Amino acid sequence: MTRLELPMYIAGEFIKTDRAQTIELPFDGSPVATVYRGAKEHVAAAVEAASKAAPVMREMTREERSAILRRVHQEMLERRDALATAISSESGKPIREARIEAERAAYTVLFSSEEAHRLVGEVVPMDSEQAGKGRWAMTVREPLGVIAAITPFNFPLNLAMHKIGPALAAGNAVVHKPASSTPVSGLMMASIFTECGLPKGGLNVITGSGGEIGDALVLHPDVAMVSFTGSPEVGVRIRGMAGLKRVSLELGGNAAVIVDEDANLDEAVARCVAGGFAHSGQVCISVQRIYVSGRIRSEFQDRIVASTRKLVVGHPKETSTDVSSLITVPEAERVESWVREAVDLGARVLTGGSRNRATIEPTVLADVPEEAKASNREIFGPVINVNSYESLDEAIALVNRSDYGLQAGIYTRDIGKAFHAASKIHTGGVMINEVPQFRVDQMPYGGVKLSGTGREGPKYAVEEMTEPKLIVWKG
Repeated sequence: MTRLELPMYIAGEFIKTDRAQTIELPFDGSPVATVYRGAKEHVAAAVEAASKAAPVMREMTREERSAILRRVHQEMLERRDALATAISSESGKPIREARIEAERAAYTVLFSSEEAHRLVGEVVPMDSEQAGKGRWAMTVREPLGVIAAITPFNFPLNLAMHKIGPALAAGNAVVHKPASSTPVSGLMMASIFTECGLPKGGLNVITGSGGEIGDALVLHPDVAMVSFTGSPEVGVRIRGMAGLKRVSLELGGNAAVIVDEDANLDEAVARCVAGGFAHSGQVCISVQRIYVSGRIRSEFQDRIVASTRKLVVGHPKETSTDVSSLITVPEAERVESWVREAVDLGARVLTGGSRNRATIEPTVLADVPEEAKASNREIFGPVINVNSYESLDEAIALVNRSDYGLQAGIYTRDIGKAFHAASKIHTGGVMINEVPQFRVDQMPYGGVKLSGTGREGPKYAVEEMTEPKLIVWKG
């Protein structure tokens, strides 16, 4: 990839500062792009631009907003290879996975375009009470105004589109702050939206640190809503700072899957490996905890170790690569230390565990104590834990014994067991005969407990990014 120069994008203008930053490929540290870090005055300028654009966005017809998003969708498909290269270069994601993300992001925008036409209210039956006789009422949904979209490094394009697409479909304006380590694809998208007819100021992209840029966005009085994806620590902090602003938080988890004794092991093993090691486990719903019936544990363990050892570890640009680096060397060192702590507490390493710079070899642990960080916190690395259980209710209790609750899964051929688990597991989503890492972009997605508040997926995000207004008419 040719080294790019990508200024910030504010009010339809490209903005450079005297604080240039080199974005590096995490795998080997090679330079990818030059970006420019903003400051508080750039936040003020971006919010001002969005505030001026918000009434323009609000007055556009649903079809006008939808048409812009449809054009963006088409442009993203045409530029899919360039976007995938940018994703892979800035995040270290294997190129095969980056191509999938680029295509998913394009369809997230298409789904958002459809929701522009579904922005409807309802008729309220006023005469259900005697005092309402002679009155007629309806609700309409109106945009909030300026949305601050703060996005993470692991899906730098698709998770940005999950915020930007619905916000624009609903008639809002956006200030986007991408992760400081992965701003390239977000900055590329700013030009695409403008080329496709978005009014100036409708989308602004500002780069820099979360502590400086993110905090200023959250605290700005003209920001109506903050949509954030990231760590629970930062999410809780944002919620505390946001006051009466609308806040949507997707904060990750330590996703669990139950493999019952009657499960299809071929499918369960294949999907657990894919769900645990995609993007080196740096996915909010990566398979982290696997609870296997004691009656099949030995066979399952042997199979998952054999399958894990077949994964190809290498450079993200090689099409044969299954697992590449984590986002930074310090993150890889943290994961390595958590594996070491788990072993010190009694866990066994069945395969993997070694580190080379920012790359962690795909790792399978067994008998991981609950007090180990690798079990009770989000490891965000290529590590899965295999523990056994004796009864389904015991397994459900183990799944629920977590501070997180994003998604969970269960493999079983028994429909009664499946729906018993689905009713008892306390997470935002339960996947039956599928791993918790499964997501399609039109579905409602979000969690409970430390995994956050609110739901993404264009239909559900549009609801979060609008508010109902009641109109009552007396004849």
